[in-house]
Amino acid sequence: MIRNGHGEAGGAERPGPGGRRAVRVWCDGCYDMVHYGHSNQLRQARAMGDHLIVGVHTDEEIAKHKGPPVFTQEERYKMVQAIKWVDEVVPAAPYVTTLETLDKYSCDFCVHGNDITLTVDGRDTYEEVKQAGRYRECKRTQGVSTTDLVGRMLLVTKAHHSSQEMSSEYREYADSFGKCPGGRNPWTGVSQFLQTSQKIIQFASGKEPQPGETVIYVAGAFDLFHIGHVDFLEKVHGLAERPYVIAGLHFDQEVNHYKGKNYPIMNLHERTLSVLACRYVSEVVIGAPYSVTAELLDHFKVDLVCHGKTEIVPDKDGSDPYEIDSGNDLTTDLIVQRIIKNRLEYEARNQKKEAKELAFLEAMSQQEARPERESDCDL
Repeated sequence: MIRNGHGEAGGAERPGPGGRRAVRVWCDGCYDMVHYGHSNQLRQARAMGDHLIVGVHTDEEIAKHKGPPVFTQEERYKMVQAIKWVDEVVPAAPYVTTLETLDKYSCDFCVHGNDITLTVDGRDTYEEVKQAGRYRECKRTQGVSTTDLVGRMLLVTKAHHSSQEMSSEYREYADSFGKCPGGRNPWTGVSQFLQTSQKIIQFASGKEPQPGETVIYVAGAFDLFHIGHVDFLEKVHGLAERPYVIAGLHFDQEVNHYKGKNYPIMNLHERTLSVLACRYVSEVVIGAPYSVTAELLDHFKVDLVCHGKTEIVPDKDGSDPYEIDSGNDLTTDLIVQRIIKNRLEYEARNQKKEAKELAFLEAMSQQEARPERESDCDL
């Protein structure tokens, strides 16, 4: 078990309000290609209790029930550990959630989104805890899914950028990616993300730098927020005893200028939420200038500027203000290469997933219709 502590790494479990026993909440999942939809689910789950424990499945379990994961289990454990609403991570959590698991970790109930998760043989993985009344549901985040992100990587268009209209080509691809023939269900698919001020407020800490804190500024695309970013930000966070890390995110057009192709994969609004969910970040500058100017440093009272070892387009003066080695060479480009290499497997995985969900929906529909027919016969 990996312990985090809410908001700050290494914190101990605290009692609930008024000294009552803390309500312990369980979540579990694959958490592959972690995005702000996953973070929002964990945020909602954490709000239902006082201590959030997250179980993460192994590569073997995911391959058995869904198909090959993009990230390794070690990468996925660390990604979940970096989300600020998570208190503890349980590696190698069972794919089917049972009362035994909840009791083992002294959890009062488990929380899952309002979609369905099925085993390889089409059973609801939360059936047992639902029947026992130890299941809660949270809202699924509209406008983001692993399916959509994979589609953006494979279809080289800029339709997902914040200033672009979704093209008919992208919409057709998004609507059909990984679909089983003739099938459609309410969970597997693509919808449009709409940023709101309320969502930013929910993700933001709302805390300003305090006297004695070291203000550290970092900037970049932070696209497809991944373990390489987490390792870098963790190193930055460790540079001071009381750090206040500000992350500047470049506009989509700026990122596309220095990255090319259809980058960024996630638009500015999406990248903002992804970075805000990280426990090592205190504040985000939305649409930060590419050049780190004296005016910017003075405005935020910055004590230290950091940059990773990834290649950058030279600034106006051609200098790199600071360099820090995160110890991780993973980049957004490498993630895209993983997806492209296994394209057919991911498409097959989505088709298999949707086919199981459609079969489950059909079985549920028939089960609901049966009592009605029996009632008609009684009349």
